[in-house]
Amino acid sequence: MIDNPDYKLTALAGEIGRLLNKCKLSLGVTESATGGLVSHAITNIPGCSAYYLGSVTSYSNHIKQKLLGVSARTLETQGAVSAETACQMASGGRQLLGADICLSDTGIAGPGGETPSKPVGLFYLGLAAPEGVKAFERRFAGSREEIKYQAAMAVLEILKEYLEDTFGE
Repeated sequence: MIDNPDYKLTALAGEIGRLLNKCKLSLGVTESATGGLVSHAITNIPGCSAYYLGSVTSYSNHIKQKLLGVSARTLETQGAVSAETACQMASGGRQLLGADICLSDTGIAGPGGETPSKPVGLFYLGLAAPEGVKAFERRFAGSREEIKYQAAMAVLEILKEYLEDTFGE
């Protein structure tokens, strides 16, 4: 059962839930290419309502702009798959949801959609917290499903590392 991807994702979400509860912090999520997979993992944890406020799955640029405040200029000049978009998604989601921390993801899960400068598997993951917002570039390989899973794991690992580093866990 340990090799089951859902089990690993849920186990990581459980560790994060324990840390969020201990630190008395709330969490929101804004997803694009993972399509709700991060939120799914978080809500698999009993009692997650103590820290999890909700999510926005902003697959279209229109929703990224309208709900999360991603600027049209960013989308035109940098594209939906960019560090700038990931940061604006996380910041906008943090504000919209009223969360202490907000995660974001935007990427190309494939099998199509790549460009010469943005290949399948390229993701930008964002974390907005009281100290500021940061984006992380990651590259994944595999099928669409495998890439989405790897991206969900990566953004949760970023959050876990942030919590441990910031709050001395």
